[in-house]
This record gives sequence, structure tokens and C-alpha cells, in this order.
Amino acid sequence: MSNEAKKYLQFGGATVAILLSLAYLAYTGVQQSKSYYVTIKELHGMGNTAYAKRLRVAGNVQPGSIKRTGLNVEFVLVEQDQILPVVYNGTEAPPDTLKDNSQALADGSFGRDGVFHAKQLQAKCASKYAPAQPGTPGTSASSTSAITM
Repeated sequence: MSNEAKKYLQFGGATVAILLSLAYLAYTGVQQSKSYYVTIKELHGMGNTAYAKRLRVAGNVQPGSIKRTGLNVEFVLVEQDQILPVVYNGTEAPPDTLKDNSQALADGSFGRDGVFHAKQLQAKCASKYAPAQPGTPGTSASSTSAITM
């Protein structure tokens, strides 16, 4: 085999090794970032498989359950007749819209202690998205009229 053929073979082998390494890193990255959306009832019915997966769980925040300590917050999610204690120990402050009766989405893992350990939180205030009531400021016909010149 000539020197030129050996160089092409070595280059091809190195290229294949790099591509396989990148494919492996991409696959493991996707596996680690994948999360499953489950309801609270489904979470309680998952058994031991719930402890090994990254999960997303949604519900309404139980009134009076929010306890804030710096960047950490503890609260209870409620969905129909199911409850789920949630602990958030994140690097960012919890959302300002995390209030009593608001809808919240927790992303993290379910612990064997029965508590959901959230790494990310999303919350929205239900009243913010409700339609405006007639007679409230900003709903009169004059506020929606076009400007004429």
C-alpha cells in the first residue's frame, strides 16, 4: 500500500471516529434533556419508573401553600382530587406569577420522599388572561377608536 493510500485511510478513520463521537454526544444529550409530561394522577400511578425519569407536571397552586426562602420555594400542586408537594431549588428566582390558585408547570424529578423536586418552574396568573369585564377602564369605545388627523 502506498503512503498516499495510508494517509487517506488514516484521515478516513479519524473522520469516522469524530463523527461517531459527535453522534454519541448528540444522542446522550437528547436523552438527558427529554422530559415526559404527566398529570399528578399519572405520576402517582407510575410506580418505580417515576423516580428515574425527568418529568413535567402541571396543576393549580393550592391556596396558602407557598413558602418562599430566597430563591427556593415550596408549594402544593392540586389537580382534581390529587395533590403533589413541590420543592424548587433553582438558580433563578421563582416566577412572580406563582401565586395562590395560579396554574404552574414544574419540570424536574419525583423523589422517593413523595416530593417533586423542580429544576424549572413556569406559572401564569389566571386573572391576567381572563377577558376584560364591561365597565372596567380601557374597555370603553373611546379607548379603541382610531386617531384621525
